[in-house]
Amino acid sequence: MESVVWQGLALSGIFSWIVITCYFDVTKKIRSLLQPWVSHHVVSGTSIILKIQKHQHKFLDALFSGLSCIVSVPFYTAFLPLLFWSGHGKLARQMTLLMALCDYLGNCIKDVVSAPRPNCPPVRRITATKDEEENALEYGLPSSHTLNTVCLSGFLVCYVLSYTQCEDAFVKLGAVTLACLLVGFIGFGRIYLGMHSLIDIIGGLVFGFMILAIWLTVHEYVDAFIVSGQNVTSFWAALSFLLLFAYPTPEFPTPSFEYHTAFDGVVFGIVTGIQQTYHQFHHEAVPRIFTSQLTIPTFLGRMLVGIPTILIVKFCSKALAKWILPVVSNTLGIPIKSTSYIPMLNGSATDKKSSLAWSVVDLVPSLFCHLRL
Repeated sequence: MESVVWQGLALSGIFSWIVITCYFDVTKKIRSLLQPWVSHHVVSGTSIILKIQKHQHKFLDALFSGLSCIVSVPFYTAFLPLLFWSGHGKLARQMTLLMALCDYLGNCIKDVVSAPRPNCPPVRRITATKDEEENALEYGLPSSHTLNTVCLSGFLVCYVLSYTQCEDAFVKLGAVTLACLLVGFIGFGRIYLGMHSLIDIIGGLVFGFMILAIWLTVHEYVDAFIVSGQNVTSFWAALSFLLLFAYPTPEFPTPSFEYHTAFDGVVFGIVTGIQQTYHQFHHEAVPRIFTSQLTIPTFLGRMLVGIPTILIVKFCSKALAKWILPVVSNTLGIPIKSTSYIPMLNGSATDKKSSLAWSVVDLVPSLFCHLRL
């Protein structure tokens, strides 16, 4: 009964926040206060970027582009199944939830502030991948790469030290130092690549440490709820749906909302799958890699079967969603906004809330792709 009460209070609180922010136009009021200040620092920070880029070199271009790829959301999304298959289910699900929290809050802040990235030109912007080109379409503050690296590397260090029960002060110092070096390289690299200004990196650091501190406080409670709580699937479905409406409307459309929607489906699928199959596949006694119960060949076999399965389910379900949702929306007369995935649809609504239906195209395949991970 107590669980049902707090779930109801949580969902009611989010719904109330949606009503309040819409009625009082909270997003625009916050933006009017923060956007001019942040934009000023972005412009004034251009000289710092240009000084750094005077030392440009092909090796540095490749180094920082590579680092940006290995701390991006697509990389982590591909990396998460490996954690599940290695037997470290608790780490995998907590990393998944933490990434979802970082992605949602980071993109919310981006679209609330709606502050520009450094002007190109005069700044030289290096986008080595399609993912980086799409990232450049988002707003700047905070740097998602910096924020994600702070949270995920920080949590990984805490988990590994706790799991190994390491008491050696030098080992702890070394682990923290490596995490800090990675964060420093990522932050500096984002400036070098022309993707962010100094104020964006500082924002990523500040918000990253705040989110990490919150997560380290609540992650055990959240994990306990997922594996043994009541009404987990229904609660998470309602939470995911409400968070779509709670997302702020940016000054101009960006891919951020679609990114969140896609990962929202990933998290919903994983939470639902774990809750239903925890005692069969995800309990603490499952075999772990580098043990006699889970050898390297067995782990590689899981990869050879699992990765193609995930890709096939993802592409098939997305194709199915592309076909069904436009037909249903047009039949019901629901105006939806066309995106890069579909060239033309009936209706031309321009606000984010009216594009909500089409964002389900990203949520559906992600949900089914990870439902039984």
